[in-house]
Amino acid sequence: MLGPLTVALLRSFQSRQSSFLWRIDTKPPSYFFGTIHVPYNRVWEHIPENVKRAFRLADSVFFELDLTDEHTISALTKCQLLPRGARLEQLLPGDIYRRLEKHLDYVRNMMPLWLTADQRGRGLYADYLFNAIAGNWEQKRPIWVMLMVNMLTESDVRARGVPVLDLYLALEAKKTKRTGAVERVEEQCLPLNGLNISQVVFALNQTLNQHESIRAGEETPLYTTEDLIRHYNCGDLDEVIFRRDSSQIPPSVFQVPPLQSAAAAASAAQRVTAHSIEEYFRDELIYKRNRRMGERILELLWARPNESYFFAFGAGHFLGNYSVLDVLRQAGYKVTKVGPRERIRR
Repeated sequence: MLGPLTVALLRSFQSRQSSFLWRIDTKPPSYFFGTIHVPYNRVWEHIPENVKRAFRLADSVFFELDLTDEHTISALTKCQLLPRGARLEQLLPGDIYRRLEKHLDYVRNMMPLWLTADQRGRGLYADYLFNAIAGNWEQKRPIWVMLMVNMLTESDVRARGVPVLDLYLALEAKKTKRTGAVERVEEQCLPLNGLNISQVVFALNQTLNQHESIRAGEETPLYTTEDLIRHYNCGDLDEVIFRRDSSQIPPSVFQVPPLQSAAAAASAAQRVTAHSIEEYFRDELIYKRNRRMGERILELLWARPNESYFFAFGAGHFLGNYSVLDVLRQAGYKVTKVGPRERIRR
C-alpha cells in the first residue's frame, strides 16, 4: 500500500500535463519557454527542472522586450500618454468618465484591505501601490486606462511587489548570459493605440460594466490571476486563457450579454463592435507579432548557428494557429514539445 506522502507526490507528478517547453532541433539545441505575467514565486516551484536546466545551459536568453532596460520602460510609459495638453476627460463621454472616477475611488478605498500581510511586511503601502498603477491616469490614452482598470482587482493587487516570471528570468539571465529582445516597444504599443475612439470607448464601457457588476455581487470575473496561475502550474495548455495573457486584453471586452425586445438591435450592434475589436487584437497582438517574432528568431539562429538560445515569451505565442512555432516549422526547423520529465542534453 502506498503511503499518503507517496500518493500526494504521485498525484503532483501526474497532474502536470506540460512543461511549456519546446525544443528547436539545432546543434546545440535551442528552446522556447512559455511564460505568464504573474509573480515568479507563485509558479517557480511548479516549473519542471528540465526547463531550469535548459535555461542554465543556454548561451543566450531572449525575451519579447527587455524589461530591465530603462529606455524600454520609459518608451512604454511615453507610449501610453495622450498628446501634450490633451486630457482623458475631453475624449470620453461624461457618464463613462464619471463612472471611471467612481470606480477608481472605490479601488483606492479598498486597496488597504486587499494588501496581504506579506506585502505590508515588505513595506508596500496602499497609496504608493495605487499611484504606481493608476498615477497620472487623466493623461493616459483611453485604451491604457482600460487595461489599467483591469489590473486594479483584488487578485492582481495581491500579486504586486514580486517580479513577474519574465522579469525574474531576465534579471537572472543578465548575470551570466547574453540577453536581448525580439520586439521593439512601438511594435507592442502602436497596435493598442490603433483602435478608433468609438472602439476604445466601447471597450472601456464593457470593462467598467463588468467591474461594476462584480462590485455589486452580480457576477464573478471570467478569468482571474489565480485561474491563470492554476492552469499554468498544472501545465494546462488552454489557448484561450494564455492568449488573453499574452495580448493583455481582458475577456470582458468581448462579452456582450444577450438582450431581449427593444434592446436586441443595440445588442446586435454591440456584438459586431466586440467582434471587430477581437479580430483586430487577434491579428495585431497575436498573429502579426508571432510572424515578426518568428522571423527575428530565425535571423538569430542563422547568425550564430553554434549557439544555444532560450526564448522566453508569453505562453500564448506558442499555442493555437499561426504561432511562433509554426513560423520556425515553415522555415524547415523541427520543433518538438518537451515533456516535463524529459532529459535535457547540451
